[in-house]
Amino acid sequence: MFKVLIADKLSEEAVRIFSDNGIEAIVKNGLDESALIEELQDYDGLVVRSATKATKKVIESCKKLKVIGRAGIGVDNIDLEAATNNGKVVMNTPFGNSITTAEHAITLLLSTARQIPFASQTTHAGKWEKSSIKGIEVTGKYLGVIGCGNIGSIVAQRALGLQFKVLAFDPFLQDKKAEELGVEKVSLDDLFKRSDFITLHTPLTEKTKNIIGKESFSKMKKGVRIVNCARGGLVDEDALKENLESGQVASAALDVFVNEPPKDSSLLGTKNLILTPHLGASTTEAQEKVALQIAEQISDYLKTGAIMNAVNTFSLTAKEYTSVKPYLSLCSQLGGFAGQLTENAIKSIQVEFEGQASEINTQPLLQTIIYSLLKPTMDNINVINSILVAKSKSIEISEVKHQKQSEYQTCIKLTVTTDKQNRSVSGTLFAGKPRIVEVKGIEIDAGLSAHNLYISNEDKPGFIRDLSKVLADNKINIGTFNLGRKKSGGEAVALISTDSEIEKTVIESIKKIPLVIQAKYLSFNEQ
Repeated sequence: MFKVLIADKLSEEAVRIFSDNGIEAIVKNGLDESALIEELQDYDGLVVRSATKATKKVIESCKKLKVIGRAGIGVDNIDLEAATNNGKVVMNTPFGNSITTAEHAITLLLSTARQIPFASQTTHAGKWEKSSIKGIEVTGKYLGVIGCGNIGSIVAQRALGLQFKVLAFDPFLQDKKAEELGVEKVSLDDLFKRSDFITLHTPLTEKTKNIIGKESFSKMKKGVRIVNCARGGLVDEDALKENLESGQVASAALDVFVNEPPKDSSLLGTKNLILTPHLGASTTEAQEKVALQIAEQISDYLKTGAIMNAVNTFSLTAKEYTSVKPYLSLCSQLGGFAGQLTENAIKSIQVEFEGQASEINTQPLLQTIIYSLLKPTMDNINVINSILVAKSKSIEISEVKHQKQSEYQTCIKLTVTTDKQNRSVSGTLFAGKPRIVEVKGIEIDAGLSAHNLYISNEDKPGFIRDLSKVLADNKINIGTFNLGRKKSGGEAVALISTDSEIEKTVIESIKKIPLVIQAKYLSFNEQ
């Protein structure tokens, strides 16, 4: 039975979902790093929110751990690089709290416009500040949305309903999508120049860190209002304080901070600044949604291999996984075949997807091929980090999809280039089972088993006789024997499945057969 640790407070419904899927879910909150490592040794999955840190040490110390699920969007508390390098899938729930976070941003925008917190505070104190509290209308004002993805788009739609004019900066926002949303796509500088209000909805990366900083404020309208419900670090907090005090920024609202909680922050006590304790996702509905979603996603992954909302590898729904699974077996064989035959440093890898293979999600296929290809010669490689490892070794990777005429409905061709040669191998699916149909441009039709002998040889009489004698003398039984050649008397290849492993001494004897060019024992997991 699979086991999952729920390390942060989560809806009890999540435990029920795991149980319904035959997965044991244990709830233990508040574990520090050492306690988490000790507890996780026997677990397949880990569920966190924002409190528990899945550090590099935690990830590297828990060999059995397969998947880490974040009930929410941000994964700042998970070391993605360590997870990727160690083959752990990291999932989040990007849609469960989208509406909730967007609504919180809208609430803060309106609060900055009308000084709601200050009005409430002073009225509670017995004061009547009616004459000194003057807000502004939002109707007809320009709202600049930095990051117009899932949450940013919802904010834009809600803002349009309030009759804001919406400007959007997002490098990934397509013109057609901007038109559908009813927003004006602009540059960042143009957004700063024209906006009366600015709201941020972008991840924290090296490019977006302090995207609103000292220089940014100087480009903005005097009296601009700023809201950040995305990630701490997008706004330079010291620069924000300076501009609030100078009046360049009329009001601001932050739900996220560089350090949380911001106990020693210079922002505390700043006039015209609304602070909330990371409440973006804090509604009953949102917490229920993300708990149910992450439990379903992890259950699907552990039971079927389906990967949903992964942040460090490809994603596949359960339905997609079912259709892709036979191709994963084929790709594993193609990569393993070439990897076990390749003896020199690899310069480039090309994978061609033909026919039906070009119409499915090829990312998992590409990663599987590269992993299987490099596994015989590289340590610390897995399906998840395979492309990163290849690129770190300066191996060029290219992917080609085409619907050119072929005798096969579906076909995948792998070409590996080294300093000394190009080697190609192609495969197809027959009745859902992998078949090798080409090696080095030579047509062949062979299935691979656990134990295989690959030989390239000169196509001349006597080869099969001499080979059969060596195998018989060493009591190696042949399962299948498949041959292919370019032309009579030219180069030929043989793929032979055997009932047992072939020792190195036997391979050396085969290499001594006069017509043999290359001989290799190839092993594969049973498909």
